[in-house]
Amino acid sequence: MFMGQRRVHGFGRRHRLAVAAAGTVAAAALVTGCAGQSPAPAPGTTAPPPATTVVPGTALVPGGVTEAQAAQLCTDLEGQLQSWRTYTPTIGKTGLNGLVGTWIAKNNLNALDFLQDRARIDVITTAACPDIRQQAITALEIPDLASGLIGF
Repeated sequence: MFMGQRRVHGFGRRHRLAVAAAGTVAAAALVTGCAGQSPAPAPGTTAPPPATTVVPGTALVPGGVTEAQAAQLCTDLEGQLQSWRTYTPTIGKTGLNGLVGTWIAKNNLNALDFLQDRARIDVITTAACPDIRQQAITALEIPDLASGLIGF
């Protein structure tokens, strides 16, 4: 048997296992996604609203992030204020982009959403920490945080 044939055969086996595993994961996701859902109400009736449990820090603030995520963004911004006051606004804006990109990644947020709506950072910080937001704007010499963000 040629060595190349064995690799092809091994690849086929691994490929089948990967496909089977992916199918199992997809089935589990489907079952899990449906778990806990009530059956559809009978025609002409309405289902009662689902019970809402708010865990501290998980309520949404303007901008569509949790209080905890907004607080983390504010803390991150506050931690950079002194360096932004010390360095040139150009260097500071680079730091702002890195900070926001890292915050988005750490919180598993959709970067594309923020790229398409950069003003969302201003909405979040206006609601969660207007003073820190204003200090960042002043230090970076920009009219708003969105102005300092370049497609991350």
